[in-house]
Parts: sequence; C-alpha cells; structure tokens
Amino acid sequence: MSTTVAIARHGRTPWHADHRYVGSSDIPIDEVGRRQARELAGWAREFAPSALFCSPLRRTRQTMEPVVAAVGVEATVDPRLREVDFGIGEGRTLDEVDEEVARRFRADPVTDHFPGGEDPREAAERAVEWVVEVGRGHEGRRVLAVAHGTLIRLVLCSAMGIPLKEYRRAMPAVRSVGLTLLRVDGERIAMEGFNVPPVPGRMD
Repeated sequence: MSTTVAIARHGRTPWHADHRYVGSSDIPIDEVGRRQARELAGWAREFAPSALFCSPLRRTRQTMEPVVAAVGVEATVDPRLREVDFGIGEGRTLDEVDEEVARRFRADPVTDHFPGGEDPREAAERAVEWVVEVGRGHEGRRVLAVAHGTLIRLVLCSAMGIPLKEYRRAMPAVRSVGLTLLRVDGERIAMEGFNVPPVPGRMD
C-alpha cells in the first residue's frame, strides 16, 4: 500500500517578501505567513494526516503550530527537512551576490552552488531518504510535512529523473504554503501535485 506524503512550504518571511535567500538563517514568518499558516491548517483538517513533520527552523515550526492545533497530532522535528544552506547568499538577493558567482550559480546552481553553502546533492539525498523512510513507516496513511522551497524542488527533481542542476528552471518558484503531493511506494516516489494552494484560487 502506498503512502501519501504532502510537503508544504512554510509561510512567508520578511526576507522572502524581498526575495532574499534565507536557507539556514532562522527567520520567523511575518503576518502574511501567519495567515497562510492558518489556511494550511484548514486544509490539513480535511486532509487528516496521521503524522506531522517539520524542519528545525523557526519558520516551519511556526507554520506548523496551527496545523497541530487543527489536527490534534504532535509534529516531529526532523533535521533532514532543513533548507539548503546558501553560504554567502544568506540574507542577500541574487543581484547582491558577486556578479561572477551569480552568473555561475544561474548556469548550474548545483556544481556552482554558493561558496560556503551546502552541496544541493547532499541536501537532495537526505530529503529523499526522509521521504522513503516516512513512506515505509506510514504505509497506507497520509503524512504532512512543512519544509522549504529549494529542498522541495530537489526532492522532485530526484523523484522525476530531472537533473538537479535544472531545479531553478524546471520549477522556478514554490509559493508559500504551496503543497507538493507525493505517492510513495517503497523507494518509488510519484508526484501527484505541485504548488497546490491550500485555499483554491489563492496564488500568494
């Protein structure tokens, strides 16, 4: 029996509103993010997951708080769900990064990821490991996690056989609290939805 794994991106933060790389920086969600978290909680009530997970970073834990209250299930914090560390890109927009570093990053954000940051290949490996493990541990049930935009795109590229270096072009944006829906059967991961808003018609 397959497992349905839903992964939502966290609610908006002040840095995301300015298109700054947040990565490992522990930034809280803003007022828009809190509203988005409540909307995700409403969706989760209908989804009825048997287990909840989030990354250790504050923005995912804050997004998860109303979900926990709505579903009545405690969330497990798993470090494998943390966002990619963007090294020198942390807190900056791409236009604020050294021009040559930015040019190489745009061409291949995996081989030429930001200096001082995490190799996206390692991030993809830990995230896929989590998906497969949770799928096996919750067979036939539904699971909801709150994680991060780049990590979600890396998981999808891995699952769909898309070269990791294409994650920015193949999936140019993950909206705040946008849902990625996966069906997990053993080590097989299939995508059933991407960037699904918890409130139909809302696009922010």
